[in-house]
Amino acid sequence: MSRAARSILVFALYLTGMGLGMIAVPNTVLGLLRFPASSDVWPRVVGLLALVLAYYYVQAARHELTAFFRWTVTARVAVFVAFTAFVLLGLAPATLAVLGAVDLAAAIWTAVALRSPAKA
Repeated sequence: MSRAARSILVFALYLTGMGLGMIAVPNTVLGLLRFPASSDVWPRVVGLLALVLAYYYVQAARHELTAFFRWTVTARVAVFVAFTAFVLLGLAPATLAVLGAVDLAAAIWTAVALRSPAKA
């Protein structure tokens, strides 16, 4: 498995954890992130979407889909920018920027791995 694929696989594990948490115990996760508790279905929908993304990431890592790896770098940087903007605009608590920073760090890891030798 290449270094880039490994970075994608690790990010898939993060997405899986977030997804399962949002489906199984959404108010616990929301509380940790300093969002209000919710009785709506939307946190579970977000959890399901995270699990779907995790599945894509796992499959891409397994099949060494380098083009996908590159796409995710741009997308995860965009998540960081958007989450940070939401916080700066007062639309979300600062903890959302922390989640964005996780995306940014993972994107940087993947970008660096894409430039290094193919195999770990």
